[in-house]
Amino acid sequence: MSAQGDTATERGYSKSEIMIAASARQLAGAANCFVGVGLPNIVCNLAQRTVAPELQLVYESGVFGARPERLPLSIGDPTLATGATAITSMFELFAFYLQAGLIDVAFLGGAQIDRHGNLNTTVIGDYEHPKVRLPGSGGACEIAIHAKQILVIMRQAQRSFVDRIDFRTSPGHSGDPAHDAARGWHGSGPTNVVTDLGTYTFDAATGEMTLATLHPGVTLEDVRANMGWEPRVADDLGETPPPTGEELRLIREELDPGGAYTR
Repeated sequence: MSAQGDTATERGYSKSEIMIAASARQLAGAANCFVGVGLPNIVCNLAQRTVAPELQLVYESGVFGARPERLPLSIGDPTLATGATAITSMFELFAFYLQAGLIDVAFLGGAQIDRHGNLNTTVIGDYEHPKVRLPGSGGACEIAIHAKQILVIMRQAQRSFVDRIDFRTSPGHSGDPAHDAARGWHGSGPTNVVTDLGTYTFDAATGEMTLATLHPGVTLEDVRANMGWEPRVADDLGETPPPTGEELRLIREELDPGGAYTR
């Protein structure tokens, strides 16, 4: 196990807080983002207050351009209607926004991810006789295919970063760029992964997840100990900038004052 959690606390922020800050910075310049609940919701609201003030938040329930007054509890929380540009049916949102290729970026997560960014939110173990049956796809498969960029945020561990996922719920890269380009999807597949240990990009030639930065206090050995394959490492491996004082203030005072997701 990594000692990064203790190190992060000593540095004045939690593992969740550096994940949120690192993810929010990925949204600089984005026009709209398909948001989920939990950490992605805090990420996008932080980005609105920092690097992407014009960012439009899009929620699966049918809300476009939300500016919630408080942290929503679910995608059906009435607070999402606050200041929204449009409120539509779920069908209209998927058909006329997502499947039309109008979503710039979306957040996904999962119980398992492999080196090419394929995600599993369906079962752990055999599909017919699973050890654990998970919530399933929801709109995740369509989001993975049609959003122009996919950002993944999830905790890193041997059981979640696996060499082979048990079920492919949301497709990532195949490892064959020519094949991927011929699929005819609006999306380019997963572009970035942020974990509690570091950040990753994807190699253009192989579609393989590539370690780009380590969080402060994390070592390459920590990363290797918490994934099921030998990581590809960028030649210019860097260190993730820690959360700024203003980012921490926004997270703690405005976005999650109760610490439900960030402690």
